[in-house]
Amino acid sequence: MSTRPMPLLGDVSLQYVQRLEHALDAGFSGMRIAGLDGELQQRSSRGSHRVRISGLLIGDSAQDDLGKLQTAAQKGDELTFAADITTALALQKVVIRSFHAEESAGLPNRIHYRIELVESPPLPPPAELGGFGGLGDFGLGDLGIDPGVLGDIASAAGEVAAVVDKAQSAIAAVSAIANLATSGGLNFSGILDPMKRLTDSVGGITGGFQQATRALGGAFSS
Repeated sequence: MSTRPMPLLGDVSLQYVQRLEHALDAGFSGMRIAGLDGELQQRSSRGSHRVRISGLLIGDSAQDDLGKLQTAAQKGDELTFAADITTALALQKVVIRSFHAEESAGLPNRIHYRIELVESPPLPPPAELGGFGGLGDFGLGDLGIDPGVLGDIASAAGEVAAVVDKAQSAIAAVSAIANLATSGGLNFSGILDPMKRLTDSVGGITGGFQQATRALGGAFSS
């Protein structure tokens, strides 16, 4: 008859475990959609695995094992954990979120305990300094942006700037006609006044738009 491996927390063998529970919040949140029966489930990220253990520390090693568990819970040390219930979870490290122990009179070296373990995953590697604000490996590739598109944006911005240049030239020509009519003593009874006001207004807009498009082209071509 083969014996089942006992749960191991750090270097403490939990020989007399009475109950093991595993719980997990998968990280889904529901969103109601008009015309959809039920809710759309969107997942951000799963929560940590949680394992609840209740059992007994018995025998001559009970006080020593209790001291190790209390010290780990007090310091918040990361521990390894192995048990049948976590076989498929590939837990690397856990911490003791809560710990409770009790001892009854007349039962020496018999301690009942309850422990809640929480998965403590390793932090991701730090982002490296690079282009686009130091996004590094989390940059354009992960965002699904083709870097070749940036050249197209720069080209398009240059074409827009050229069109604006031509529009400004046309506006300047109309303005010159209006000024010539005024300075040359020609009287068109105010026919060109609306056109002059329009060219003055549009000229200010195109000037600002031209600066913006040139700046955009420079940003993506540098």
